[in-house]
Amino acid sequence: MATHVLSRTLVTLALTGALAATAAVPATAAPGAASHRAAHSTHTATQDALDAITRAGTPGALARVDRSDEVWHGTSGVADLHTGRPRMPQDRLRAGSLTKPFVATVLLQLTAEPQYGLSIDDTVDTWLPGMVRGNGNDGRRITLRQLLQHTSGLYDYIKDDAFRAKFTGKAFFAHRYDGATPRELLRTGLAHPPLFTPGADWSYSNTNYILAGMVIEKATGNSYAAEAQRRIIKPLGLRGTSFPGTSPLVPSPHGRHYSRLYETGPTAEVHDVTDFNPSVSGASGEMISTVHDLNIFMRALLRGRLLPPAQQKEMFTGRDIGDGRSYGLGVRSQTLKACGVKVWGHSSEIPGSMTRTAATADGRHVITLNRNSDWGDPALEQAAVEAEFCGP
Repeated sequence: MATHVLSRTLVTLALTGALAATAAVPATAAPGAASHRAAHSTHTATQDALDAITRAGTPGALARVDRSDEVWHGTSGVADLHTGRPRMPQDRLRAGSLTKPFVATVLLQLTAEPQYGLSIDDTVDTWLPGMVRGNGNDGRRITLRQLLQHTSGLYDYIKDDAFRAKFTGKAFFAHRYDGATPRELLRTGLAHPPLFTPGADWSYSNTNYILAGMVIEKATGNSYAAEAQRRIIKPLGLRGTSFPGTSPLVPSPHGRHYSRLYETGPTAEVHDVTDFNPSVSGASGEMISTVHDLNIFMRALLRGRLLPPAQQKEMFTGRDIGDGRSYGLGVRSQTLKACGVKVWGHSSEIPGSMTRTAATADGRHVITLNRNSDWGDPALEQAAVEAEFCGP
């Protein structure tokens, strides 16, 4: 499940698109062009920020930077608390809400292809008639644009108390393999009244992207995962990226994913949560990827390789959400306070993994960083982004 964490006690199984940002360009440099510390002299502040993340209690942190023709990898801590194996640049990881830019890209591509007859301003009811009803929710008043931009007002299903309880504390071990269908997740969200009239405000909701995935399937006859594979993953050669569906396994190579199961306090135990059924995140956050692939994708997206100009403009026209941030269609922007640089991208949190991708709007400079835990101060990721783009 993907969610932007509005409360650290919420089970953000699919991570939200976080504050960050990227304007990325499809990386053309070979993955080994510059290794772990080969360019350390120009990334010292970023490495220090990764070390701060592990000093604060995260087992391991990993980052990749693509800047012009340079590639830099940074690591800190370990990938596996049992064996002590270090984190590796090629490690696969649960990417959570970084699924959202992929889903938004597919939906926007469909709007550019006349054979599908789909418009970003179609109502949800046009494609999923009668599906969004009850408790004041009405798909006849919500557009596809509002789904992608989180202005629909729909309640975020992962904030539902009963849903959250399944993944908090020891209950996780009884439910880690349960999974859920998109319709089940939608019903959970629709059991609550809307937060506001569609278009009147902004509130991050994973329910929006569950519906977006369903619209893609209705329009194409294929799953959102199959369309993302055909339209994005295969053309860009993203060999480490996949949509696992109901499989609880992370493909090798990978480190372990650790969680305190959303319990707080000094006695909270750390658990290995690597295996779990990510269908509870679905189109809002099930994807598995690598720091390499996420950089390649963001670069391609920001350089206009994936969308025609009209759809590109739609995606990167952001709604102001305060504090120097805006949210477009599946992507966020943030103006960094330390230096005024504007970056575009997304972030995520899912059990055992927190990831952020950010890049300059010209796509020349992009970073993806991951921690193999789902606890800790998100300001540490922010510090790493500021360090990379603004310097010490």
